[in-house]
Amino acid sequence: MKGFHERTFNSKHCCKTYSDSPNRTSGSVCSEPGSSDSKLYKTSLWSGFFLSAFSTFEAHGDPKGCGKKGFGTRSNGWTAAVKRVMNGGSMRRIQERVLGLYKTGISSSTSDIWHLGLCYKISQEDSSSDLAISDGLAAFVEDFSSRILLTYRKGFAAVGDSKYTSDVNWGCMLRSSQMLVAQALIVHQLGRSWRKTSHKPLNKEYIEILHLFGDSEASTLSIHNLLQAGNGYDLAAGSWVGPYAMCRTWESLVRFKREESELEDQSFPMPIYVVSGDEDGERGGAPIVCIEDASRHCFEFSKGQANWTPILLLVPLVLGLDKINPRYIPLLSATFTFPQSLGILGGRPGASTYIVGVQDEEAFYLDPHEVQPVVDIRKDNLEADTSSYHCNVVRHVPLDSVDSSLAIGFYCRDKDDFDDFCNRASKLADGSKGAPLFTVTHTRNPPRAADHYDMLSDTSRNQQDESFDIVHGNNAEGGTQEDDCDWQLL
Repeated sequence: MKGFHERTFNSKHCCKTYSDSPNRTSGSVCSEPGSSDSKLYKTSLWSGFFLSAFSTFEAHGDPKGCGKKGFGTRSNGWTAAVKRVMNGGSMRRIQERVLGLYKTGISSSTSDIWHLGLCYKISQEDSSSDLAISDGLAAFVEDFSSRILLTYRKGFAAVGDSKYTSDVNWGCMLRSSQMLVAQALIVHQLGRSWRKTSHKPLNKEYIEILHLFGDSEASTLSIHNLLQAGNGYDLAAGSWVGPYAMCRTWESLVRFKREESELEDQSFPMPIYVVSGDEDGERGGAPIVCIEDASRHCFEFSKGQANWTPILLLVPLVLGLDKINPRYIPLLSATFTFPQSLGILGGRPGASTYIVGVQDEEAFYLDPHEVQPVVDIRKDNLEADTSSYHCNVVRHVPLDSVDSSLAIGFYCRDKDDFDDFCNRASKLADGSKGAPLFTVTHTRNPPRAADHYDMLSDTSRNQQDESFDIVHGNNAEGGTQEDDCDWQLL
């Protein structure tokens, strides 16, 4: 498959193999004894041993060979019960607390919190601080709890030809990506300052957005439709998917929905531009935001009626081997200061979350791993109970423990907003010491042959030599970018 890359780790302590392809279906770690990842591995071993013991017991029956009638039924019940415990939220929460990987609440730090482009001041030099800290934290929690939470659901119609009526234990990446896209729609329709309210009737645009993410084929942005759109990227009910394949799936779904409907009846109001490296990532290296490519996406989405429309950018990245290279941590944090920020799809291997903010080197996130009954939100029901779509519990995790395979999202409302994003991204790349998250250019080099669109003026086309430079070459520490930069094929 295009861009496929597989690694095998060998260690005298623990040796695991996993696929780090765009469509990675499994994840694991290889760590020194005593590390948090090693603890996670050991916990997984005990969980697996527990289940295996019961599975063996079920398969072989009574060790004395009594073969009593009804034994198989009882053992089936035991196995099912154990699986429910091991896969349930309670066991996962126990593991989180034992391992210390995920924490709830907000730390005592007085550093600023950056949440999807907004800054919350926790301390003020000219204040007696207690009130200032309280106000800042309260404002952040209100904002955090207003973001749309999409979690595992159970009891929906079977997905496609499968028998899956729940996405428990396999749908976290789909749910995380839905949350990021939902944030883009909230900002587009209601503005970044929108906050949820308990007063009825509810906002009509808000209810319509929730309806889009319902768990049926009738809802445009459901996991049912995502899985259908992702057939070409090996998306399937019951299997986990990586960030790159997830981004491409969203691009395909939006393109398909655009083509099947009239312009004025678009259920999704913007194109999605998946940012990749040269030749769609085949050469590796930092992804390149190409201004001409973005304009082409807008032009084609508007069916030739506009050079620019609102646009959603998705930037899939691989920033290390089994963990993020520390040099990228400050850059990832800085993306949350962009007014265009939509956060990050990231988490532990095989356990995706939606990261929405940072404080120091801690990342705040929304967790899709809670199992809830399916809810049918009709787009005309302004009295609906939407409590299951929000969370007041603030969870955080160290940025350096996030899986190195992730994706960043940005929403640009218009051309001016896109230009501001490009300027910020270029400054971030300039300060990256030769290892940027992504770069910006006006025209790809060599430029692509002209196709059916021609929306840029001759003056704009002649600006290639004056466009944003793509960062290459040596870093400040004397090595080439290829010496210690962990970029891989996307």
